[in-house]
Amino acid sequence: MGLAADFLLDDDLHPIDIVETLANEHAWEFDRVTEDQIAMSVEGQWRTYSLTLAWSPQDETLRLICTFEMEPPLDRRAQLYDLLNRCNDMVWTGAFTYWEEQKLMVWRYGLCLVGGQISGPEQINRLISAAVLASERFYPAFQMVSWGDKTPAEAMHVAIAEAYGRA
Repeated sequence: MGLAADFLLDDDLHPIDIVETLANEHAWEFDRVTEDQIAMSVEGQWRTYSLTLAWSPQDETLRLICTFEMEPPLDRRAQLYDLLNRCNDMVWTGAFTYWEEQKLMVWRYGLCLVGGQISGPEQINRLISAAVLASERFYPAFQMVSWGDKTPAEAMHVAIAEAYGRA
């Protein structure tokens, strides 16, 4: 019986339970922070990404953030923000932002499951994979703009094609 079929037998599905099962299957390091939140590490080609998924029962949204540390020089921040806009123009399933105070590059996405909708393991796996793939795809461009003295337009050339693989 497949993973989705296993979950269909359970009437009381919790999205974070599904995430925890996926983390176990992929051998990702994780910590079930609360009943409604899980934090995990996913190894990419460029670096290890920190992912947090949190279920908000109030607005019935599964929130995902994928972060990695980044501290670009102050004089390169304007170019980095320009690059972020260019990156976000190329993606549809989430968005990048830079949290300056925490010195984190962040990919975030909210999956709305109102009306008692449930998300299956395939959908959550795709959500996690999309976050890691977007981070992998644009990571070199962030580096080139921040420390390689490249313009945002030049850096985008390394991120033109989708990254393929799996998280």
